[in-house]
Amino acid sequence: MMVRSLVLSVVLLLVLSAAGCTATTKTTSTNTSTPGPVATPDAFAASRATFMKNCKECHGGKGEGGPVKLEDGTKLKVPSLREGHALHHPDSDFLKQITKGGDGMPAFKDKLKPEEIDDLVRFIRHEFQADMNPPAESAKPPKGTK
Repeated sequence: MMVRSLVLSVVLLLVLSAAGCTATTKTTSTNTSTPGPVATPDAFAASRATFMKNCKECHGGKGEGGPVKLEDGTKLKVPSLREGHALHHPDSDFLKQITKGGDGMPAFKDKLKPEEIDDLVRFIRHEFQADMNPPAESAKPPKGTK
């Protein structure tokens, strides 16, 4: 009886082993499909993250601005970055405002590197102002003249 069980076990093991083996045949691939679209890297990814971290709370995720109540209770009307006044400023005005702050906006000169601020201005122009060309820098008279 024991020999019979042993023989049956060996036969069962051989059958299962044979079932796991499959004949391999050589096939050639005739796949003529074109590769799928390649993802384009986001040139503004770092600036987008900077904006979301530092600017979104007041200017909104889409740069729409609007009324904002600060932690100290101060109420501000934050300008839109998409229209109106923001479209009439040259890049130097944006750089100055972001760097030095003012009119309720905090200064970011100690939080952001100068190149991050430059990239942020380019991001605002791209994302919220449809890559518009910034207004020309205003011509300032030389010092000592009026």
